Amino acid sequence: MRGCERRGVRRDEGFVTAESAVVLPVLVTVAMALVCGLLVVAAQIQCVDAARTGARAAARQDSADAVAAVTREAAPRGAKITVTREGDQVRVAVAVAPPLLGDLPFEVREEAVASVEAASAAGAGASAEGAPTAGASPEGVS
Repeated sequence: MRGCERRGVRRDEGFVTAESAVVLPVLVTVAMALVCGLLVVAAQIQCVDAARTGARAAARQDSADAVAAVTREAAPRGAKITVTREGDQVRVAVAVAPPLLGDLPFEVREEAVASVEAASAAGAGASAEGAPTAGASPEGVS
């Protein structure tokens, strides 16, 4: 009887090694996919912040160089920044290829839109107390 037990044990030897050889690459692949997903989410959040910061600066009518500099500081490295004006609104778009996925035709893109502030109405249209004067509209220069 002891001979039969030893043969059964010997047949089970190596199963743990074989299972580990199959499971470990799957676990590494899942872990890498999670890391890539987190990097994409982080790039998306940076693009959102950069677009909002740039739109705020452009709405204050900062110079084009200042808007680009502020947006680049908040944007991920290698981001493409586009600033356009459409009437009384400014649109800032930030796009970047996420890290580790740069070879794929995939990019993270975010846009922010803000209304342009009237700089002359803020200084000339308000009295010392901050109330609008008779000649200025509350929304700015009309």
